Amino acid sequence: MNDKIIDAIRQKVAKEPYARKMGLRLLGLKPGYALVEMDLKDDMANIFDVTHGGAIFSLIDEAFETSCNAHGTVAVALNMTVTFHRSPTKGGVLRAESKEIHRSSKTATYEIKVTEGENILIASCQALAYRKKEKLPFL
Repeated sequence: MNDKIIDAIRQKVAKEPYARKMGLRLLGLKPGYALVEMDLKDDMANIFDVTHGGAIFSLIDEAFETSCNAHGTVAVALNMTVTFHRSPTKGGVLRAESKEIHRSSKTATYEIKVTEGENILIASCQALAYRKKEKLPFL
């Protein structure tokens, strides 16, 4: 069953309009874990000509969304707390790794780290998901 769920999520992400717009690539996925990558583009800059926090948050959110839904039931965000540690390199590549650190029948907690290059920490996030009972609608 896990392979069916993982394949279905991979297919949905590949077709997801927002993920395509942001250039988000799902590199790794298993229940409670995801690795997502994004190339930084000039149109992602803020007024200070550094990567907009919203672009970094989009990467974090994709990793969170896929990792918590990889169990096969619908999970939605309840809370996300993001800390931005440093600005990434212009034109660089970011990776967000989401790891489940606790899961109950109703909630799950995730730690998400965004890194660049050789493990340079750009941002970190603690996220809480509400776990619904229904199966993913696209299975």
